[in-house]
Amino acid sequence: MKRFIAAPLLSLMVLAGLYATGTDTILISDKRTYQENIQKYLQVQRLVLDHHVDSHQVGDLYRNSLLGMVRNLTDSTLAVAGTPLDTLFAGPLPRTLREAVMAFEQAYRYLETTDPDEDMDARTDDAILGMFADLDPHSIYLEPEVTEAEGETFAGKFEGIGVQFDVINDSITVVAAISGGPSERLGIRSGDRIVKIDGESSVGYTNQQVLGKLRGAKGTRVKVEIVRPGQANPLTFTIVRDEIPVFSVDAGYMLDTETGYIKIGNFAATTYDEFMSAITRLEQQGMKKLVIDLRGNPGGYLVQATRIAGEFFPAGTPLVSTKSRHMRYNGEYTTPRNGLYMDLPLIVLVNEGSASGSEILAGAIQDHDRGIIAGARTYGKGLVQNQFELVDKSSVRITISKYYTPSGRLIQKPYADGREAYAYEVFERSDNAESDARYFIQHVPDSLMYQTSAGRPVYGGGGVMPDHILQSDTTRSFVYGFMRQKNLAFDHVRAYLDRDGDAFRARWQNRFEQFVTDFRLTDTDRADFRKRMVDNGMVITDTVAIDKPVIRGETLYVHPDAYTRDLWIVEGMIQVELARQVWDTQHFYRAYNAIFDVTLKEAVTLWPEVTELRSYAQSRRRN
Repeated sequence: MKRFIAAPLLSLMVLAGLYATGTDTILISDKRTYQENIQKYLQVQRLVLDHHVDSHQVGDLYRNSLLGMVRNLTDSTLAVAGTPLDTLFAGPLPRTLREAVMAFEQAYRYLETTDPDEDMDARTDDAILGMFADLDPHSIYLEPEVTEAEGETFAGKFEGIGVQFDVINDSITVVAAISGGPSERLGIRSGDRIVKIDGESSVGYTNQQVLGKLRGAKGTRVKVEIVRPGQANPLTFTIVRDEIPVFSVDAGYMLDTETGYIKIGNFAATTYDEFMSAITRLEQQGMKKLVIDLRGNPGGYLVQATRIAGEFFPAGTPLVSTKSRHMRYNGEYTTPRNGLYMDLPLIVLVNEGSASGSEILAGAIQDHDRGIIAGARTYGKGLVQNQFELVDKSSVRITISKYYTPSGRLIQKPYADGREAYAYEVFERSDNAESDARYFIQHVPDSLMYQTSAGRPVYGGGGVMPDHILQSDTTRSFVYGFMRQKNLAFDHVRAYLDRDGDAFRARWQNRFEQFVTDFRLTDTDRADFRKRMVDNGMVITDTVAIDKPVIRGETLYVHPDAYTRDLWIVEGMIQVELARQVWDTQHFYRAYNAIFDVTLKEAVTLWPEVTELRSYAQSRRRN
């Protein structure tokens, strides 16, 4: 008993004191100490109890954590029953945080002593993951490296040399030098192979190793040796690392002489500023109406979504409210001033990948009858998270409140059936957006039916239902899928530019619009790509039916007529990959939208509907 209780009591008292006084900073090493793991467990359970939107019992959290801890034991034969690892050990479940941490510490000590080879860091992380099992699906644990990477993404910047890269055949290949970054300023370009970093060979590096070598503090230097296609001798560059922006507005350009288009990939710390820069630029080019594309946007910072929404409404307009069991997390977001674009005709594109901040923006536009929401029903995430850093630089993201659109809708879809069912819900929807919409509306209870400001029906409980359903492109091509799986468009473009890049740039670099409409692969290019597909496992044979290709392992058997039929998709993807590697991400979307995006093409026919909605809303307000 002394072994399992005396030491834990002492360490618990020390840890609790340090945590309470805020003096719990410790030195971080590659492997955590016993004290760090216990403190981490204490932190997480306290954060859940103090901040989660729903109330939880300490005993339930403890039981789930212990189940998580034993799930991946290295020694699967280790006896659990009747030991501190057994959730029934020593009577009833803990009722207080102090009791729970003491019980966990006993289990930890028992496992560490019984199996000295066990990875206690991993088992502690498993216990935390287990603790989250019965929480909502968006309350999650993030390892230190994930925390750092996501922090950079949502901060909108990182520090490094400023290149997009891919590791191809053990070689670091520059996909693009980021505009305005130090590499671009030095003349590093798409296709360059980085073969040495600070005098050491970089051949065979993993993506993680590349990031570790090329990223670093602003102002520090790194020396790289580059092999450039077409040049006999390597090039050496000394690059001064700098702050590199990570853009969340993927594209902003004119679809025609009057229609602007802005695609927002997520809502990061800089999204509002990027959006305002893009919309101002489009206004200067003659924009008189705007399409905002939120398809596939998973959300991010709530305040960024509300700031963008606010530019389309008068001062004092409600945009979203948050409600929680904690008063400190209740709030209402309204526009602080008149927006700059209150009269701009607006279409917002959404789909099943639009979530959280995207649904806040789309919900506000819809509830106030400000524009047309078009596309497919959105994901259905109406929960708000805060992220809390832990002792080892990992973090937990905990749902603190639920958000409600101006009409009172909770967009959140049900999650009572568990995380797996919740995650796969979007895949169980009908492929036909119209069918999905009909089924959803037919099954919405009266308690989840609401009205917009003008009295139009809207629905809660499962995402934002668009005003106008647009069926996304459901083209299915096994040839295209095979090409994507093997990354062959990228490889082909890379080889093509290595061979003919200078000639291509000389012809097309300053003629992008003509490139989109006029570029065609030559017969030689088509033959080269077909050979690349065959060399990577595609078999073109008339022994399979045209509409029934066969997949065996890594090999695709496809009928010659099916390959010919789908060739336009293959060639189109090569063209948009060329746009990305020669120009940038924005030009990728410009090319992709022009060649493939049938939803966008149909959306821009809806401007009469936008005008009708505006007239209807104005007449309702007058009445």
